[in-house]
Amino acid sequence: MAFAAKRAHRGTSRAFPSNPPMPTRLLSSPPKLQHQSLAHLPDGPYFILASMLDAATLCCMDASCRLLGGLNRANIGPWRQLGATVFRGLELDRYGPFEEPGRVRGDSSARKLTRIDWKSRLARFHTKVQTFRRPFSGNKITSITQPDEIAYFKCQLCTDVLEQPCSSGCYFEVEVVKNPNNLSMAVVDFQAGGCSSVTFSPDAGAVIRESKIQEAPRKVEGVYIQPLQAVPPGRPFHGFMGLYLHQGKIAFFRRIATGPTDDGAFKLGPWETTGLISDFCWAAGRRLTPCLAFRDEGAYNVRFTRFGNEPPVQPEQAVSQHPQGGTQWKSFDWSDEELEA
Repeated sequence: MAFAAKRAHRGTSRAFPSNPPMPTRLLSSPPKLQHQSLAHLPDGPYFILASMLDAATLCCMDASCRLLGGLNRANIGPWRQLGATVFRGLELDRYGPFEEPGRVRGDSSARKLTRIDWKSRLARFHTKVQTFRRPFSGNKITSITQPDEIAYFKCQLCTDVLEQPCSSGCYFEVEVVKNPNNLSMAVVDFQAGGCSSVTFSPDAGAVIRESKIQEAPRKVEGVYIQPLQAVPPGRPFHGFMGLYLHQGKIAFFRRIATGPTDDGAFKLGPWETTGLISDFCWAAGRRLTPCLAFRDEGAYNVRFTRFGNEPPVQPEQAVSQHPQGGTQWKSFDWSDEELEA
């Protein structure tokens, strides 16, 4: 009996071991999870998020991560998209439109978009667009050597683009620190083969639209309007002037320096605007050139202060544009013969 019980116990141990082995599939290690960064996810969510960032934030990302820096400079990256937004409707001398570098240089077939450093191109545009053409240089004018001098900006504005609906426009701003007599801000169509202009006089608070209809003797036809009050006589204009183009309309801005403070700085009045005072119907061609017009020679101090998509205050539709408005454009004509008489 003891022997039989011992055999039975031995058989039971073989049939039902006290420490059964674990199944093979439970002993194998779990599969490794593949961690993906935002940059590797499908459908490009990184580019969508990065397109909402400004230049300062993008620079920080470039400095913090080499991978993101490379993505930011890609052909579909945020640096290109930011530049296309900021410089929409603008062509820079020698560089053309922001997104078409080969259009001016003539090597579009050889120059691949993937080889363009869009960050460097944006920085170059931002610097160059706030400069003057020859005979001036840089972003400041300190001397005018002859009367009726015109200082052209180093860019052209594409009216066919700026006429299209868009939430932002194109804004230029200059500061007048020293002014012996009179200067104005204007846009002209001369480089497109035209002979017309729209000029803002910050002293008079007036906008003049004129066209040359005869070269010799010179004869000009025009209209003018005064949406802002004239500056009190006795002191030339000092302060800020601005030009804004948006959805086929032109607006001008001024901020008058009213007088020096105890520390020598000038007090500044509020921003004023003519409103969206004119359209592009007067212009020949599809390119306009912004400029400054100086009446007399002498020592000046005029410099660029800002370029961007938004003005300091939003312009409302000018009263003169409404059918029931009380202020209307008034016509004027003049010729060299009348001036000599």
